[in-house]
Amino acid sequence: MSVGKIFKFHNDLDTDQIIASQYLLLPNIEEMKVHTFESLDPDFPKKAKPGDYVVGGENFGCGSSREQAPSVLKALGIQAVVAKSFARIFYRNAINIGLPVIVCKDLPDAVQTGDEMDLSLTDGVAVANGVTYSCTKLPEYMQNILSQGGLIASLNKED
Repeated sequence: MSVGKIFKFHNDLDTDQIIASQYLLLPNIEEMKVHTFESLDPDFPKKAKPGDYVVGGENFGCGSSREQAPSVLKALGIQAVVAKSFARIFYRNAINIGLPVIVCKDLPDAVQTGDEMDLSLTDGVAVANGVTYSCTKLPEYMQNILSQGGLIASLNKED
């Protein structure tokens, strides 16, 4: 991966805060993505650049099981979501669509929005503010799934 800017969010961030339910009626992810994190930071879609990171605390992505939550982050070019822990359904949806989700217990408390981070999925480390943090190292098969665009894309390629 490469160096990107961090956008930090709180514990128990739910999918409705990522993309509010009224925007699920829009026809596609491209139209939905401009409303990402609207209740928390209305300018997030303008500030986030491809290659940036979202960092959260415990239970990131809790709430309803909407696949659009990780999809809008991926559509904005977010490189990965790093959190202390993830709600199971958000984690699974992210893998399904090819958005890396990485557990890193110590990093979220040590960084702020605007800090820069470099993340290595293969080594399971993140570097921010000159400090190296140990993260979940994704197994090779999982990295292959992500590099193919997610589980759905990977399965479609097998046909």
